[in-house]
Amino acid sequence: MEGSTARKKTGYGHHKKADFNGDEITQPRRLNGSSVETPSYQNLHRELLLSHKRGLLLEEKPELTRVLEQRRLDLHKEEEMARRGPSDLETELRKRQQKLEEYEQEEIRQREKQQKIPEFVRVKDNLRRTQVSEQ
Repeated sequence: MEGSTARKKTGYGHHKKADFNGDEITQPRRLNGSSVETPSYQNLHRELLLSHKRGLLLEEKPELTRVLEQRRLDLHKEEEMARRGPSDLETELRKRQQKLEEYEQEEIRQREKQQKIPEFVRVKDNLRRTQVSEQ
């Protein structure tokens, strides 16, 4: 009908870019993000998915970036722990740690004290203990 000269349609004709010839085939416009993509894109996407499942993908971020992010996360966690304060478990563990350290220091003092005592006195004390235990 457009090719005929008998009658011309009025109305939306100003939207036409050019006259339509029967030989020309119009291609539909691609929508952004549509699933209909070129076959090479589909193959690439499929290959990426398979390699991701197999764990063959290289890490996406450079090592320096990952290290800096990890440091930032660690610093953030430390700040959070400092703001929160110690829990009951942590306070109890610290008390036990202090008791153990005091006990170890007392043992060290006793050893040093034993080493300062002359050997003949230590032997004499050992003899007394063995005589008492035999009786």
